[in-house]
Amino acid sequence: MNYYTMIDSPIDPLLLTSDGKFLTGLYMEKEAKKLLAEIKKANWVQDQEAVPFKETIAQLNAYFAGELHEFDLPLKASGTPFQEAVWHALATVPYGETVSYKEIAERVHLPKASRAVGMANGRNPISIIIPCHRVIGANGKLTGYGGGLERKEWLLEHEHEDKQATLLVD
Repeated sequence: MNYYTMIDSPIDPLLLTSDGKFLTGLYMEKEAKKLLAEIKKANWVQDQEAVPFKETIAQLNAYFAGELHEFDLPLKASGTPFQEAVWHALATVPYGETVSYKEIAERVHLPKASRAVGMANGRNPISIIIPCHRVIGANGKLTGYGGGLERKEWLLEHEHEDKQATLLVD
């Protein structure tokens, strides 16, 4: 059985999907609208109580409040072996930091695959939690983001400001 729910967030509504054991998707508004039509046709069950939505919502709320820097959720991001390797590498990028597509390509042992990394990054089904927003161009500029550059910028600023506040307190 497949489940979905919509939740509010500071960066607009988010669509969560689950297979009843794992979080299989976290999509922002544009992608969520497309998927929602497909999900409803496929008779997915809308249930905010489905596993692991409660914990996902709690952790997202803590993240947006600046109280959580690392997610600990059961994830199942399905893709090609290359995409999954890229997503695994994305998950290692620390909170409040950024890396380039080239750096991710090097982490997956394909240093000339920056463009392919960009494509895999764009197909990340569990945004925010698998932090594809932390990948920027080699020149330090923000580049494409499925949720829109304004959301990418918001997420990066949120993490940077929170990290700076934490450093001042420590």
